Amino acid sequence: MNVFVKNSKKTRILVDSISLLSQSTGIGRYTYEISKQIKNNKNFKTYFYYGYHSDKLLEQSNKQKVLGAVSSLVKNYYIKKILRKFFVFLNKLYSPTYDIYWQPNFIPTESIKMKHLITTVHDFSFILYKEFHPKERIEFFENNFFKNIYKSDIIIAVSKFSKKEILDRLEFPESKVKVIYNGVNHDVFKIYDDMSLPFGLPKKFIFSVGSIEPRKNLRGLLAAYNSLDEKYKKEYNLVLAGFKGWQNNEIMEIINNNKEYIHYLGYISDIELAKTYNLASLFIYPSFYEGFGLPPLEAMACGTPVITSNVSSLPEVCGDAAIYCDPYNTNDIKEKIQLVLEDETLKKHLSKSGLKQASKYNWKKSAKEHLKIFKEVLSEE
Repeated sequence: MNVFVKNSKKTRILVDSISLLSQSTGIGRYTYEISKQIKNNKNFKTYFYYGYHSDKLLEQSNKQKVLGAVSSLVKNYYIKKILRKFFVFLNKLYSPTYDIYWQPNFIPTESIKMKHLITTVHDFSFILYKEFHPKERIEFFENNFFKNIYKSDIIIAVSKFSKKEILDRLEFPESKVKVIYNGVNHDVFKIYDDMSLPFGLPKKFIFSVGSIEPRKNLRGLLAAYNSLDEKYKKEYNLVLAGFKGWQNNEIMEIINNNKEYIHYLGYISDIELAKTYNLASLFIYPSFYEGFGLPPLEAMACGTPVITSNVSSLPEVCGDAAIYCDPYNTNDIKEKIQLVLEDETLKKHLSKSGLKQASKYNWKKSAKEHLKIFKEVLSEE
């Protein structure tokens, strides 16, 4: 189906939206929230690439229907490779030429025809922490990232930390690497009066969210939690949310063997997530490595005290509004948990400062910065 207006005077932007076809991750949320803002800009006509070209943004309300149809294909490595080759072939035949192609997920698709390319690079975990990723993902990055990234007119970094990593690892002019922070959806992540949820939760609990995979350091968190005195575990259960990633057998075994104190919710909706943040006594995010790190900010926006790692971008993003732990030191994680749980004054301070810190980030502001870069690239023609 041809959805393109041949004689339109509007600038045509294509957003690579394939990340929206899988369960929501940080990159998927980033892609959706920025796309939602820019598609309403009167100066641009925005299209979306899902392996095919469309003028429709996949709304979150329709996402589960799509996921049911494509999830098995997206997960299968060999089918994924075949589909990529098929879509490259289709693009060479049928892709129109866009004024701007924005790739929010590292690797531009080679066969997209465009005048300008803007690529967002979130981090370099695929180089620094290969053990955090499935082998096929590393293979795909090694075969495609470096040969395509230099085609970019501009690289967007999601933090100053990420920009430094880009400049350290790529021969790319500093003037062409722009920092744009992610945002928080304050219509969803806020303080709620109605806390009703379709699932039960302990009266008091420590909360953590993230895909069940090595990078999020759930092993370290579980070890720290299990080393707490029994009185803490009885009063404050541990609640985990997030879809099952990979290399999760050991983690799931620990969870299943400690059901008295540890509760795994699986993947939950954004509204359910926001209300769970609200109900939590404490949010902890001891990740080993993040290019930005959305969950701590979303928890702050809900008034929840936050403990997070003292590494990568997290201190830059969370500022003075969090307690920091060493993610490689289980005892330090444990001590920071006890510190916050025992000090009501500290919890109130973290809640107040967290709300202030989270208010600095919003998707409208982030989208305006993206549009500014789009316009700057066009003005150089």
